[in-house]
Amino acid sequence: MGPASSSEHRRAFRELERLGLLLMSDPALPCVTRIVAGEPIRGSWWGHPRGHAIYHVLTRLAESPDVLAAKLLAGKVTFIHRALWPAFLAVARSREPWQMQPLPAAARSLLRRVDREGTVRTDELSPRRSSSAAPLRAAVRALEAALLVHADEIHTETGAHAKVLESWHHWQRRVGFPARPIPIDRAKQELAAAARRLCGETGGTARLPWEVTSRAGGRGRRPRGPGDSRPDVGD
Repeated sequence: MGPASSSEHRRAFRELERLGLLLMSDPALPCVTRIVAGEPIRGSWWGHPRGHAIYHVLTRLAESPDVLAAKLLAGKVTFIHRALWPAFLAVARSREPWQMQPLPAAARSLLRRVDREGTVRTDELSPRRSSSAAPLRAAVRALEAALLVHADEIHTETGAHAKVLESWHHWQRRVGFPARPIPIDRAKQELAAAARRLCGETGGTARLPWEVTSRAGGRGRRPRGPGDSRPDVGD
């Protein structure tokens, strides 16, 4: 990583520290791609002249011990500063109706396996036929959208992409983050306040997943969002 990317990483991290949340990429709201490119990017950032620098900054942020990535705002990859981890984990581990009721059967089955084993690699579950793999991909998306698992994208030994799904209990032990339970209402308030700070920077809007479900009428609806939780997927 060159000097420019290093300075941009510091600037992005300072913004994350200040706001608490920072989107990976968004055409209207504060995000890492805008910080590095110096302008909003519509569509994929891969083709932008600063795409290489964006990739390095995203990778470095994702690897920081003070940063967690999840699909928190508007169904998009959101970087979460350590200061908000207690609030995020309280919500993610709550198993509230907005998380559980919309889950298809395949997602419920996959969640039980992740809970039981701690971590699950999707390439070890995926059938050979791409048509048969569709339910698994949908199950993974549903679990990520509901914040029920930590998802990390990896390159397998064959060069393909796969995801490692991890229970939040296992993730906390792995990163050495002590459990500091806080009331769910307070946790949601803290995250909502951070979302307002972020949106207030540009006057945009971005809903949290339980707000999307609530406004959609609750049962049977869940937030959707493109992309993956790793920076090498152009969300």
